[in-house]
Amino acid sequence: MFDIVTFGSATWDIFLRPQKIETIKNKKFITGEGICFNLGSKVDFKEVHLSSGGGGTNTAATFANQGFKVAYWGTVGDDIFGRKIIEELGELAIDSRFVLKTAKRPTNLSVILSLAGEDRTILVYRGASEIGGELKTIPRAKWFYIAPLSGKLAKITEKIVDFAKKNKIKVALNPGNSQLYLGDIKDIIKKVDILILNQEEASLLTKIPYQKEKEIFAKIDEFCPGIVVMTKGEKGVAVSDGKRLYKVEAPRVKVIDKTGAGDAFGSGFVSGFIQSRGDIEYAIQLAMANAVSCLRKVGAKNGLLKL
Repeated sequence: MFDIVTFGSATWDIFLRPQKIETIKNKKFITGEGICFNLGSKVDFKEVHLSSGGGGTNTAATFANQGFKVAYWGTVGDDIFGRKIIEELGELAIDSRFVLKTAKRPTNLSVILSLAGEDRTILVYRGASEIGGELKTIPRAKWFYIAPLSGKLAKITEKIVDFAKKNKIKVALNPGNSQLYLGDIKDIIKKVDILILNQEEASLLTKIPYQKEKEIFAKIDEFCPGIVVMTKGEKGVAVSDGKRLYKVEAPRVKVIDKTGAGDAFGSGFVSGFIQSRGDIEYAIQLAMANAVSCLRKVGAKNGLLKL
């Protein structure tokens, strides 16, 4: 039996740092600012980094680094990127027997354009991971960690959670936007042991402005009997066990790359919670340390802490 099985995307990430780039301010951009290149010309890049990513494999990497017996469940394309991801899973001692290879779509691909400071723009292709595998191939484990599932694949979230409850498997859920828009998402959350959200997602779930932190937790605690983790970026994290509210400020750190920091925190928290047999303070400490270490390296897995 596995200690943990992770569910989520597997992505091949290409990090590019342009030689020269210009930004323009315009209200047409959601953020009010956009990046520009000359149309019809070549653009030089001074740095290129290649690595795997995706919530399913990123979290699996943390669990494997922390000494757990881990399997990853998800889908990659039958292509060079998919084969490379499966090869890397093996190197990390993550069981890949439950990874489906499909010829219907290529492996997920992200191109991260790193700009000055911490700014970045990500070009995303959501490919094979949205197809998913067969639920009958789900392995038994002590814990399931469900990372964001996008598109049509989000609909299997409840089936995974129900499978876990039927087989007495504990569940940590870090839902993405597609899952939060499911009509029965609150019924699903009632069955999970640890719920992990960022502040914007918590606001979306409760329909309460994200600044009203106490009200958000009070609302979520009404339908989530488990532990609720709300990350707040540079402002740190807040965690509720239904009785107490734990708050920690984020340490100051020179950020090299933000990719995968959320996955590093979520999987770090669950790792610490299991290792300490339920000590929330220790779980927060390990989560924060793992995320900070991730921020100091390019790529979602390169900075993850080992046991």
